[in-house]
Amino acid sequence: MPKIVDHDKQREWVAEAALRVIQKGGLEKATVRNIAEEAGLSVGSMRHYFSSQAELLAFCMNLIIERIEKRLTSLSLKGPVFSDMKLVLMQFLPMDEDRTMEMEVWMSFVAKALIYPELRKINDEMYDGLTKACHFVIDSLVTHKLAKPELDLEYEKERIYALVDGLAIHHIMRPQQLTQDKIEKIIDQHLQSLCIDELIMP
Repeated sequence: MPKIVDHDKQREWVAEAALRVIQKGGLEKATVRNIAEEAGLSVGSMRHYFSSQAELLAFCMNLIIERIEKRLTSLSLKGPVFSDMKLVLMQFLPMDEDRTMEMEVWMSFVAKALIYPELRKINDEMYDGLTKACHFVIDSLVTHKLAKPELDLEYEKERIYALVDGLAIHHIMRPQQLTQDKIEKIIDQHLQSLCIDELIMP
């Protein structure tokens, strides 16, 4: 009997191989030949799964988005609220091997999205996800009456977005200067600056 191949599983296998290639050498190394070698496939068989490099890259980025969404939905947010909101933001920061890989690949992808219009929609989806998370954090602080009443909420949502995005890029570019411990401390202090002091005291 002919071997039955799970097309979707195989596409995911190829995408995982592409992510490893991109992480190690950047998008310029994400050629069909290099990805096929990493995936243990022939160059010819790659065409059965992706018709173009842009299609493969789009699939890779969707895979990263799905990973982040899965982490967020699996979080156990049972309080305290301050700690929960910190945990939400940390899902977008390179705090372990998987999240570091995602961020490195994403930075490479962003540069490509500036050139290929078909990739911009996925790029926007990633940033929309971060925007939604930042809004959720600020709105939750307000809902639970932790936020200082004088805050400009729209401004704070933009500010926390810029902070998370900037920390992620800074750490990838200069990890020895901005360590993971510093990232966590900065996020902690920023959230504290938004809250009424006596309500977040242990």
